[in-house]
Amino acid sequence: MFKKAERKQAKLRLALAGPSGSGKTYSALLLAMGLGGRIAVIDTEHGSASLYADIADFDVLELHAPYAPERYVDAITSAEQAGYDVLIIDSYSHEWTGSGGCLEANEQLAHQKFRGNTWAAWNETTPRHRKLTDKILTSSLHIICTMRSKTETVQGEGKKIFKLGMKSEQRDGTDYEFTVVLDLTHDGHTAMASKDRTKLFDQPELISIETGERLLAWLNSGVSPEDRAKELLIDALADIVNAKDIPSLHSAFNAAKVIAHGFDDLIDQVVIAKDKRKHELTPQEQSA
Repeated sequence: MFKKAERKQAKLRLALAGPSGSGKTYSALLLAMGLGGRIAVIDTEHGSASLYADIADFDVLELHAPYAPERYVDAITSAEQAGYDVLIIDSYSHEWTGSGGCLEANEQLAHQKFRGNTWAAWNETTPRHRKLTDKILTSSLHIICTMRSKTETVQGEGKKIFKLGMKSEQRDGTDYEFTVVLDLTHDGHTAMASKDRTKLFDQPELISIETGERLLAWLNSGVSPEDRAKELLIDALADIVNAKDIPSLHSAFNAAKVIAHGFDDLIDQVVIAKDKRKHELTPQEQSA
């Protein structure tokens, strides 16, 4: 059934793209500090994140080649299990263009199995990359991904030379997966949104801790999962109360449990309603 659209509370999915030296790691840490909680960093840049240990309190996992998507998935799972709140993947580009990443792995697979046909090899490589994308999208953490951009040098006014970030080094269409994509400039380190579902970035800005705080406020301004569960439970509890027999009660109870899963107080309401209706139905079942 179609239903009225509403924005629920969500976890951040943000990408920072820019050429080398544009401040991606530094900006990601500032954003993470604004989001709050424990910060973890997957560092594929040979320890570069640790250079900023004086500005932020975070834990790091240094990931070296091969940069297979499965290794990223395992690292994200480890961060979730360890109870972190924010995860920075620095850099997401290595999974695509790095040693052992998807491009290299697909080339090797094509020669080993598909007689050099790289298009055929993507039938096996694409699902591997997709599993990582799905992991990022469904994670319980706020996730910030940095991505390298190919650099183009241009001459501005007064013959001043600028470095501009062009296409990100990741699979085509990757930008669509994120809530916000910010492109960083090499000179000035300012960020401009190339994609922004939050509508918070209508002007270029210098990333700060306050930027992360603004994002957190936006993320938390939607309908909470518990409030949504309470709304859905109104009809589910009515089904329990109006159950005509024990089998119907069991069905209604199981449906309500799915809705209330993860919220102990709501589970208690469901159990109480089920026990009450079962007590009412038992004499009827016995007399029948």
